[in-house]
Amino acid sequence: MRPPFRIVLLFLGVFLCKMAWSQSAADAAVQINASVQNSPPQILLSWSGNSTTVQYQVYRKLKSATLWGSPLASLSGTVNQFSDANVQIGSSYEYRIVRSGSNYTGYGYILSGIEVAEPFWQGKLVLLVDSTFVPSLSNEILRLIQDLKGEGWDVQRHDVSRNASVPHIKSILLADYLADSLHETRAVFILGHVPVPYSGNINPDGHPDHLGAWPADVYYGDMNGLWTDNGVTSTTLSPARTQNVPGDGKFDQSLVPGEVELMVGRADFSNMPLFPLSELQLLKNYLDKNHAFRTRQITPLRRAVIDDNFGFFGGEAFAASGYKNFGPLVSTNSVSPADYIGSLSSGSYLWSYGCGGGSYVSASGIGSTSSFTNANLQGVFTLLFGSYFGDWDCNNSFLRAPLAQGQILTNCWSGRPHYQFHYMGLGDVIGSGLLLTQNNPGGLYFASPTGITGKWIHNALMGDPTLTQDPLMPVNQVTATIGGHQATITWAPSQEPGLLGYNLYMRNDSQSVFQKINLQPIANTSYTQTCLLYKGVYEYLVRPVKLETGSSGSYYNVGMGARDTALCVLQLKSIADFTNSISANTVQVGVKTPFPGSVYSWDFNNGVLAAGPTASVVYGSNGIYNLQLKCLHPCIQDSSSAFIQISEAGEPLNPFTQVCFKSNPVNHCFEIIHLPDNLIQIEVFNLSGQRIQCFKGPFHSEFKGLLESPGMYVIQLRTATQMQRLPLLWNLD
Repeated sequence: MRPPFRIVLLFLGVFLCKMAWSQSAADAAVQINASVQNSPPQILLSWSGNSTTVQYQVYRKLKSATLWGSPLASLSGTVNQFSDANVQIGSSYEYRIVRSGSNYTGYGYILSGIEVAEPFWQGKLVLLVDSTFVPSLSNEILRLIQDLKGEGWDVQRHDVSRNASVPHIKSILLADYLADSLHETRAVFILGHVPVPYSGNINPDGHPDHLGAWPADVYYGDMNGLWTDNGVTSTTLSPARTQNVPGDGKFDQSLVPGEVELMVGRADFSNMPLFPLSELQLLKNYLDKNHAFRTRQITPLRRAVIDDNFGFFGGEAFAASGYKNFGPLVSTNSVSPADYIGSLSSGSYLWSYGCGGGSYVSASGIGSTSSFTNANLQGVFTLLFGSYFGDWDCNNSFLRAPLAQGQILTNCWSGRPHYQFHYMGLGDVIGSGLLLTQNNPGGLYFASPTGITGKWIHNALMGDPTLTQDPLMPVNQVTATIGGHQATITWAPSQEPGLLGYNLYMRNDSQSVFQKINLQPIANTSYTQTCLLYKGVYEYLVRPVKLETGSSGSYYNVGMGARDTALCVLQLKSIADFTNSISANTVQVGVKTPFPGSVYSWDFNNGVLAAGPTASVVYGSNGIYNLQLKCLHPCIQDSSSAFIQISEAGEPLNPFTQVCFKSNPVNHCFEIIHLPDNLIQIEVFNLSGQRIQCFKGPFHSEFKGLLESPGMYVIQLRTATQMQRLPLLWNLD
């Protein structure tokens, strides 16, 4: 534990800061809410103000953008609203508001939008399970996997030894990531004491006796960075596990050497002897409450509590991390400064924040690890900050302790730097906030005036990275059956009030990503899908959908669903395959396997057309003909062709062999000579394909015609079975 005199000095510093500036941590945050309207589309931002604010600057960017650009507006310190009418329904916009006071600057962030579409496909998650618990927690782990699948995740599970090496664990993750050619792998969830990476030579809490390598789960999330173990020598008074020398398995990097690709969360209850329950029971309890929250058996009130025992603290304002996050997530009117353990023990809160002078097992004004052993805190997402316990891989870790009791499911060390969770207000998972933080070099989002940014390797999430803050009552049962080329899907209804209906997603065993079938939410509890043209296994996922309106805007929220599979045994590669048979100059054709509901059309390449699955034709001339079949069906359009040779028709192979114009180009009048005896029609077409003249037979060996205007023409000659086209030019000269 930290020597007591340091705690005294710390609180003296807090007192002096408050006396000098009278600022609070809330001044260093802008607590933003958004209200939206559809017609005309508008996002109205509002925020909590104070009398010392001089100016507000409002910035906007797209969610994917990496720069804020110039401010949209600069507002007086007395203005607490901004209306943005340059928005579109269905799009999301990220805003930053900067508050300027006489001696401070505050920041706030919000992701807002109007009826923002749901992320129906979450991607792939790698589940790393400490093999110690596989026999005892098999049911709970399988239930977690089913829950994740119901929320649109594909799960790749690996049971690993807690005695494995860190590089071995990384090799598993890299193999999964590199095998994923579509780059759908997004998250890693660690259950149990999977080996902990260490890296760097840092002390983000500022204590010289804590300089060295810190736990670095971010190493598991970085798929492209170069990590080394040959440069750092740190043998301070810090614990032996944090001392770092070349070749000891602890990495050199204090900053993440690349972009972090995967959100990593950990539920690890090892080395927590203060708790009366075993490590196994603590992990089981965590999985039970994780399931209960996801399925709405735990329904926390949408409010937040902040217990700030540091205050402004020279501008670092650690608790501002809570204030600026919680406004967009629960509304500014639902954020209360109050005692941490007392509030969460007596009431329900979705979010909470606490900070105070710390040790590995305590935070002044908050409590200690022992305080959590018999507590039953009614919160879900929490943030804690103080000295030492950001180094969470220690005995009786204060940062991990909240997850070992009550309803709390996640925790992180938010203060150096500040974490960014505002995306969750529009339905994103908590791991997205972890990635925002870890990939923030300090310019995109306020991190800390100390220069400690999200790129430092100590930033980590305790708990499940896939959790959202607004789960819906789930769909529990789905049944899929396939008959012929048609699937029928039925399901038990969700009990969630205010549902728009259900979304239905499908993929077959040749596809990795689900596709949404319905355009609008399905109001009832069954659906029929036609046109199954692929032979194989079809997988269906049904999820409830609701238009969620909160303090960040409105979005389509999809809850946990259920899956089922069915087999289609019919292969449908082509519906236009046909057979033909020739007898003398007569040809019979027929579709091999007529497909119900199809329309068939034949072209016999001699001017004769026919319809239906079978047809016949009599050829009047010898020659080679290309038979063509077209098939039209609501599910598919198909065509095929075949060449045949007629040799017993009696007519010369080509009756137009000697046909020609007497002259070409012509002037007004044209003459065709050597016409065949069986010619029945002469047509004149312009270059636009319009027929402008038609002459019926019989004809003699010659024909004369008149043209109406200069230009290029096509003269088409027809017998009963054959056709010939001749180009003709009326020359202006």
